[in-house]
Amino acid sequence: MSDDDLVLIERKDPGIAILTLNRPDRMNAWTGALSAAYFRRLDECEADDSVKVIVITGAGRGYCAGADMDNLAAAGAAQGEGAGGDSPVASTEHRDVWETTKVSKPTICAINGACAGIGLVQALMCDLRFAASGVKFTTAFARRGLVAEYGVSWALPRLVGTANALDLLMSGRVFLAEEAKAIGMVNDVVPGDQLMDHVLHYAADVAANSCPTSMAVMKRQVYADSDRSLEESSNGAIPLMQASLKRPDFVEGVQSYLQKRPPNFGPVLKDV
Repeated sequence: MSDDDLVLIERKDPGIAILTLNRPDRMNAWTGALSAAYFRRLDECEADDSVKVIVITGAGRGYCAGADMDNLAAAGAAQGEGAGGDSPVASTEHRDVWETTKVSKPTICAINGACAGIGLVQALMCDLRFAASGVKFTTAFARRGLVAEYGVSWALPRLVGTANALDLLMSGRVFLAEEAKAIGMVNDVVPGDQLMDHVLHYAADVAANSCPTSMAVMKRQVYADSDRSLEESSNGAIPLMQASLKRPDFVEGVQSYLQKRPPNFGPVLKDV
């Protein structure tokens, strides 16, 4: 299998790119090579104006079972021999998992199976998550003698609250999709045989009806404003709103509404 085959890409109308983590024999366990392939695919989608929404899922029975255990075992052995402490799952191209939050287009996880460790972190760095019923999750780090890695200590409390985040991190326990929805970690849970249809229906609605530039700016606002005061957030939105009123997309949004037709928005503007 070539490195490019580690993450497959499929395009569907109206502007959906489906990325599939493709190591089904290893439950799509994360490696440096998989990480590099994943970010190359994200870069490809970012550069393609025809892509408006990115859906990420896993091949086979799992979404991503975390770091490849062979890599972790090798890292542990190297530590025992006094070797350096580089991450066994870091991208060979030095990409950080949180870079997903910088992609201007919506990223949606269709979590079809087991989601653990860095696989869970990767899912949390996406914008939305939909899970198949009964899917198992775990942070796992505490049970491997590790810590809250790759920004999960930033992302998880913002979704589920401090107490729930500490429970999931400290216990490393397995929890199901239904609990993940109840605490706000996933947006919805649907039967496994309906998951992709459900996600693609949602993605198609967003791709067809929401302005790409508006979504890009709002995504940036949400991630940036999580560390700002209400006043700073409100004041920061004013020039962004004024700029949006001057763009052709605003005219198109109003006209399409008045004319009761689908909008024809332009691609993401690069200078917003």
